[in-house]
Amino acid sequence: MASSKLNRWQRIWHSDIAWSFRHSPVTVVAAAVVLILFCGALFAPWVAPHTPFDPGTLNLMDGFTPPMAENMFTGNTYWLGTDDQGRDIFSAILYGARISLFVGISAVLFAMLLGVTLGLIAGYRGGWLDTLIMRIADVQLTFPSILIALLIFGIARGLIPPEHRETMAVWVLIISIGLSDWVQYARTVRGATLVERNKEYVQAARLIGQSSAVIMFRHVLPNVTGPVLVIGTIGLALAIIAEATLSFLGVGMPPTNPSLGTLIRIGQDFLFSGEWWILLFPALALLALALSVNLLGDWLRDALNPKLR
Repeated sequence: MASSKLNRWQRIWHSDIAWSFRHSPVTVVAAAVVLILFCGALFAPWVAPHTPFDPGTLNLMDGFTPPMAENMFTGNTYWLGTDDQGRDIFSAILYGARISLFVGISAVLFAMLLGVTLGLIAGYRGGWLDTLIMRIADVQLTFPSILIALLIFGIARGLIPPEHRETMAVWVLIISIGLSDWVQYARTVRGATLVERNKEYVQAARLIGQSSAVIMFRHVLPNVTGPVLVIGTIGLALAIIAEATLSFLGVGMPPTNPSLGTLIRIGQDFLFSGEWWILLFPALALLALALSVNLLGDWLRDALNPKLR
C-alpha cells in the first residue's frame, strides 16, 4: 500500500502540470502569496494579534498610531498601525480578507453552478431552449458586470427589511456577483457541449437508454471541465475585485463587518489628513491577492492547453 501511494505521488510530481508549475517562478511566488493570505484569513482568530471588531477590546487612545511606532498615550506598538477607532490594521486585513475570499469563492461557485448547468442544457438540448438562454446571455453581455451587480444588489436590498440588511449583506453580495458572471461559463460550456454531444460515447449512452440528465452530468460534464476551471480561477480574482468595488462604493459590506474593500473606503477618508497607512496596507493586500490569483489563472490556462505543451 505504501509503495502504491509513493508511486501515485511520484506520477503527480512528474506530470506535465506539476513540471510546468515547478519551472515557473512567477507561478510559484503567486501560489505562495495566495497560500499565505488564504491561511492568514482562515486562521485569523488565532493569527491576528487583536480582535479588531470587538468594541470591548478597542481603546480609542490607540487611534491613528503609525506603523511600528509607539503610541504616546498607551505605549502600544502595532505592525501596520491603527485606524481612527484604535483597530489594528494588520488584524483588520486578516479578518477583512476572510470576507473577501468567502464572497469571491462563493460567488464563483454560484456563477459556475448556474452557468455550467445552463450551458449544458443549451448545448445538449438545442432548439428554442438554446436560443432563449443564449439571447439572455447576449443581452447581459451588453452591460458591464459591475452595473448588473449594482442593480441586483439594489433590488435585493430593497426587498430585505432594514433590520436584516447588515446580516444579509454578504449573501446579497454573493448572489449579485454570481448572477453577473454566469454568462462566460454558460457560453464556454455550451460550445464544448455542442462538440461532445455528437461523439460516440454520447451516442452509446443514448442507445442503452440513459436519460439526458445522466448523459449531460455524468458523461459530458467531465469532458468540458478544463476551460471551466481556468475561467473559475480568473473569475475568482474578478469576483474579489467586484466585491471590493461594491464595498468601496458603500453598497457592500458594512463597516461593522468590513471586507478589504470596506477597509479601503474607510482609509480614503483619512488619506489627505496624513494617516496614509489606513488606506495603503488594505489596498496592497487586495492588490497582492487579486494579482496572484490572476497569475495562477493565466498559468493554469497555459498548462491545460495541449497546443502549448
